[in-house]
Amino acid sequence: MHMHSAIDMIYPLILSGILLHISDEAIIHALNVGVKSGSPVNIPCLYDKKHKENRKYWCKGTYWISCEILAYTNEKGKYSLTDYPTQSIFTVQWKNLKTSDSGYYWCAVEIGGSPDDGYYLYLKVESAPDVSVVSSSVSGHEGGDISVQCLYSSGYQNKVKQWCRYKDQRCYTVGRTDTSQNSSVQIRDDGRRSFTVLMTGLRRTDSGWYCCSVEDLQVPVQLTVTEPKRAFTTITATAPSDSEADM
Repeated sequence: MHMHSAIDMIYPLILSGILLHISDEAIIHALNVGVKSGSPVNIPCLYDKKHKENRKYWCKGTYWISCEILAYTNEKGKYSLTDYPTQSIFTVQWKNLKTSDSGYYWCAVEIGGSPDDGYYLYLKVESAPDVSVVSSSVSGHEGGDISVQCLYSSGYQNKVKQWCRYKDQRCYTVGRTDTSQNSSVQIRDDGRRSFTVLMTGLRRTDSGWYCCSVEDLQVPVQLTVTEPKRAFTTITATAPSDSEADM
């Protein structure tokens, strides 16, 4: 059942912990996702774990009460929605975005018998986005390292840069020396057009969705951590001695 008043659409967003919580107590009140036109996009949508059995959908419109449902999970078409119940997340994929695709979208969960649950994001599709990433999907081995390069336009040189994890809403900030932050995550800004995130000593639990964030703009990045490569030892065969041959 798709019903919500203006107030209804705010409370689920706050209560379900969807908002990204920044380490210095600041909060991003709305997700603004930047995408380059003509490229594919893969957007992660979080939901409360109590809704893992519920059907999820992708909705477009400025207002929740009147947004148009574009697709449900496990349907084939322009949009591909994939649910990952163990991670309390579903992803929305589609290709060849146009600038006209810019607008407000909603990550939503069908409740049934009561108002649905959801939160919104603004999708900004541009030929030259203000914030982007070199690769939106990176992978590494357990115990290894990965590097992510986040790009930004000149107008964002003096804005706050962060690397945020969707799952626990934890963010790492450029220039912060807070000892509570994980030393295995380092962010370096070249001060011109990019900043680099280095994650060392990877663990399997580091797998998941992150985002490069510059002020109020975010670009999703998927990290996959696999088992370390096993080392194989080569044993060289030698010919038996005369005594061994006689035996």
